[in-house]
Amino acid sequence: MNLSPVIGLEIHVQLKTKTKMFCGCTANDPQQDKEPNLHVCSICLGHPGTLPVPNEQAIRWGILLGLSLGGTIAPTSKFDRKNYFYPDLPKAYQISQFDLPVMSEGRLTIDVPGEGLVTIGLERMHLEEDAAKNIHGEDGKTYVDYNRGGTPLCEIVTKPHFTSAAQTKVFLQELRTLVRTLDISNGDMEKGQLRCDVNISLREVDETGTPLSPELNPKTEIKNINSFRAVERAIQYEIRRQKQLWEMHTPPSITTTRGWDDTKQCTTEQRSKEDSADYRYFPEPDIPPMNLVALTEEIRQTLPELPWDKRKRLVEEYGFKVEDASLIVEDPVLADFAEQALSELGAWLVALPDVTSEEMPEKRKKLMQLFCSWILNKLPGVLADRKISNRTMKVTPENFAEFIILMAEGRLTGQSGLKVLEKMLDDGSDPSHAMEELGANRMDDVTALADIVESVLAANPKETERFKAGETKLMQFLVGQVMKETRGNADPGLTAKIISEKTQ
Repeated sequence: MNLSPVIGLEIHVQLKTKTKMFCGCTANDPQQDKEPNLHVCSICLGHPGTLPVPNEQAIRWGILLGLSLGGTIAPTSKFDRKNYFYPDLPKAYQISQFDLPVMSEGRLTIDVPGEGLVTIGLERMHLEEDAAKNIHGEDGKTYVDYNRGGTPLCEIVTKPHFTSAAQTKVFLQELRTLVRTLDISNGDMEKGQLRCDVNISLREVDETGTPLSPELNPKTEIKNINSFRAVERAIQYEIRRQKQLWEMHTPPSITTTRGWDDTKQCTTEQRSKEDSADYRYFPEPDIPPMNLVALTEEIRQTLPELPWDKRKRLVEEYGFKVEDASLIVEDPVLADFAEQALSELGAWLVALPDVTSEEMPEKRKKLMQLFCSWILNKLPGVLADRKISNRTMKVTPENFAEFIILMAEGRLTGQSGLKVLEKMLDDGSDPSHAMEELGANRMDDVTALADIVESVLAANPKETERFKAGETKLMQFLVGQVMKETRGNADPGLTAKIISEKTQ
């Protein structure tokens, strides 16, 4: 029996508007997580006689996201009431969208390791308000915090085009990069800003992978997934569970909802799954339909460069490795910083004297390798040590580019360069002044360096004799001692050469 997974996602993206979806209460306040029921009013609590007013910014961002996903924006859209009774919904209904969502028929192409490019179709994307947050206390009671209730959400419903857990993980990561690039959401799954429910079923296929029947089997919806890794593991577990049921000739016969238990690494049964009829949708009587034609055309003219286009440009224009370009684009703040620094580096590279057109590609390649090494590896480490982020650091793109130029010209060694970068982060110094204050100029005096090497060899006679006897691994120790004596300013390659000459 050949079985193939059929997977679809329902994703909620929390928009970072200043106010809630239908009232003037503050949204996305960090204090909301610390003090319950801090930002509530009669509208988001559903008091009788109150009137909801749609958040224009949320509608604009919904259209922007829909266009970025290649979808069709509805010329006319409306809000609907989705009725259900639960403690986290004080009105006993949620204002959502049913038959006229903001967007339909979108798509997102992802590059999945080992699988290549995969295009996932999107059924729809609609706007709605978030529910409140249930907090289960240690006393066995459940408490409700309405701070989150009414926060704007974009719900994206994919088509059942996924066939592996790896595809869903890459899709969600790409979607997070997109909403961060558009600056409409922070997209942090751990904080609930990007939430995902998974719908999964299996079906029989032939040896070529072609389904034996066009009909889909009853699906299982998995809830409470709050990380990329959890999504991947939940799907892998559910595929195994359902395969066992098929092998026992008892495949799922009804649509059900299960929760993901991250501690036990398994799904647990919760309830049967509702369909649209259970929610008794009807048009929201207090909000008239919206004509989106003019607004859509206005927003279409402001679409920024999208993540996949920026990745491609970084590879083609600057010669980045695909992996490095992906890491830079993943953080829009880092991407903007890098672009500005690269502009400075490009101007420096073009102005270099005595560099032929034949030599330029190799020169550019080495410069980009140096740049990526510092911006992706060394800079994050120094920022982490100081508990600051690239959003608040004092280093400007221009100064970072000058720093890379000093490294490329060989005026700084790797060790002294790290000290210079640390000083730049600490007090905002430009790299040249930081280098002078630290005395971090690379040592070019071969005679002086040779003298230091001789003193180091004399101070470490046992290690020197062992090195002469063939213990080549001691070269690293001896070079390290010289670097210590020169405060990191000696050229490691030149130092190693002098040590070899002195110990022959």
